[in-house]
Amino acid sequence: MQSRKNSFDSRQPNKIFRFATSLFASLAIATTIQAASAAPTKISTTQETTDPSVQVSQVKPIAQLKIDSSKYQAMQLNPWGLIPIVIVGGLVVFVPLFFGGLVVIGEREVGIVIKKFDISGRKLPAGRLIALNGEAGLQADTLAPGWHWGYLPWQYSVKKEPVVVVPQGEIALIVAADGAPIPPERILGKIVNCDDYQDARKFLTQGGERGRQMGFLTAGTYRINTALFKIITAANANAHGMSAEQLRVYSLAADKVGIVTTLDGIPIPAGEMAGPVIDGHDNFQNTQKFVDAGGRRGLQEQILLSGSWNLNPWFVQVEQVAMTEIPIGYVGVVISYVGKAHQDVSGAAFTHGNLVNVGHKGVWVEPLYPGKHPINSRIMKIELVPTTNIVLNWSGRTERHSYDAKLASLTVRSQDGFAFDLEVAQIIHVGALDAPKVISRVGSMQNLVDHVLEPTIGNYFRNSAQDYSVLDFLTARSERQAEAAEYIKAALRCYDVQAIDTLIGDILPPAALMQTQTDRKIAEEQRKTYQVQEFAQTQRQQLVRETALAEIQQEMVKSEQSVKIAELKANAQIKQATGQAEATRLQAVGEAEGIRAVGNAKAETYSAGVEALGTQGYTAMQLMQIIGDRNVRLIPDVLVGGSNGTSNGLVDGLLSMILWNQQTAKPGDVKSPLEVKSHNGNSPLVVDFSANKSNQ
Repeated sequence: MQSRKNSFDSRQPNKIFRFATSLFASLAIATTIQAASAAPTKISTTQETTDPSVQVSQVKPIAQLKIDSSKYQAMQLNPWGLIPIVIVGGLVVFVPLFFGGLVVIGEREVGIVIKKFDISGRKLPAGRLIALNGEAGLQADTLAPGWHWGYLPWQYSVKKEPVVVVPQGEIALIVAADGAPIPPERILGKIVNCDDYQDARKFLTQGGERGRQMGFLTAGTYRINTALFKIITAANANAHGMSAEQLRVYSLAADKVGIVTTLDGIPIPAGEMAGPVIDGHDNFQNTQKFVDAGGRRGLQEQILLSGSWNLNPWFVQVEQVAMTEIPIGYVGVVISYVGKAHQDVSGAAFTHGNLVNVGHKGVWVEPLYPGKHPINSRIMKIELVPTTNIVLNWSGRTERHSYDAKLASLTVRSQDGFAFDLEVAQIIHVGALDAPKVISRVGSMQNLVDHVLEPTIGNYFRNSAQDYSVLDFLTARSERQAEAAEYIKAALRCYDVQAIDTLIGDILPPAALMQTQTDRKIAEEQRKTYQVQEFAQTQRQQLVRETALAEIQQEMVKSEQSVKIAELKANAQIKQATGQAEATRLQAVGEAEGIRAVGNAKAETYSAGVEALGTQGYTAMQLMQIIGDRNVRLIPDVLVGGSNGTSNGLVDGLLSMILWNQQTAKPGDVKSPLEVKSHNGNSPLVVDFSANKSNQ
């Protein structure tokens, strides 16, 4: 406050002096203008000029205006008459500038004032560059746009600088040429309230520090005293040993995290590798708040997420790394190297490791589940643990997870002293909630395979093989596999690992033993082959015998069947004859019975007719009925005789009868016989015409 008061007191006489000087200059200008206006001028009546660029015809007359040539005359200047005008003009310009100290600052400019000397003889204190109390030298106060009086050229020099423009998407760094020294524990000058470095007086009077500044300028236009502040933008970054990219707004991709390293603050305590999380600095954009809150220089626990950030490259450096991805079928066990003090939460039963809550230093009790996680990979380690079944092969085969890349088939020794190779496959499973315990106990999945599974399974099969011979091990493979599965399941349960199954693969016994067994097996198989062939020959003989018997049996069957067929045919004929005889007898009996019945009926009818009509009457009626039923003609149609004494009467009668019969004959009609009497009167000749026309 005292310094500001002294500054005000020192600036007050300067303002009074400038005001007096400006008043004197104004009076001088007014006097000069008045003297110039009172000077006589010579008026010429001549209206023509010799200058070809000025023609009277180029001036168009204005309607309804009458020009009185007697009142308005063209002015013809005398060369000697220009001298007073030039003198007056020079005075008009020189007097305000020299005696009034007029300075004009444009709208896009800022005036930097340099005081050449001080009347009172005050000088800048040692180590200072910018004057605050009117001392000679660069002045802290700048000139804003407009007219400024009192800056006499023999005492002041005003340098016009363009305003500082920071484009969108960029920042500008500040280097102060004057101010208090930066404390040794810091490398950047602190931020003071100086209107974004536009008020140099406030910067210097409120403790601003020289050198690189924590603060920076964002997009906008600023009136900066460039005598005090050097402004570094993307346009001039190369001239200051920086790249233009460093002066742009920092952008972080969506699937990235920013690992932050700060270059200022108090040192990180011994035993720690990163600074703790500090609140209130808006993701390292407010450097002063970070430092004031006790922020540490170096690697930070806090990370930056995706977005755009205004970061001072002199204060913070950011490394973009990919987010930590936990694949499907895995969990991530977090091993944190920083955080709160270690506090075990695994319980008294778990004595092989320590588990801590989230945010503490150690193995976190809660794993990370599948997905992408923003993890600071510089201070945390993520150990992937598969939660699906894992197959480990003690053989030449390697699974995709490569945990069994160093495992080979087991060499064991049997009870009878033979060494042989054994291939084993072990299936295990680690639960998601058991994964932190497994990692806390052994450190990694590879360590689990190398330090737990390999010795446990290898030693079991080496010990188990000594209780059996090679052949017993081969022949009782399923029993050995079941025994191994039970033992290994119980052994791995102590390590929070589930043994799903144990499988025995190829067993490779010694070649000499296998050759002996092979020869024995071949001999045994040959013996069995011979037995089978002998049995086959016996079967073949039996087959031939049975085949011959079958063929004889076929003939016998045919004979037997022929006899049976003959017997059946004879019986059939007998049955048929008996049937025909019986049928004939029955037919005869039937016909006799029918005739008898008809005769009895007719007899009864005749008896009744005779009784009714009498014998002669009934007989006559029967004759008439017969004649009527049979169409018997009582009188012949043609009667042939020989009474005329000729011998052609018979022929003529026959021809006449034939013609008549053809004309009247109908199909089915019954013709009565033609009776022809001979000429000699003998018995008549009867000719039958009852046949069809086609037979005549």
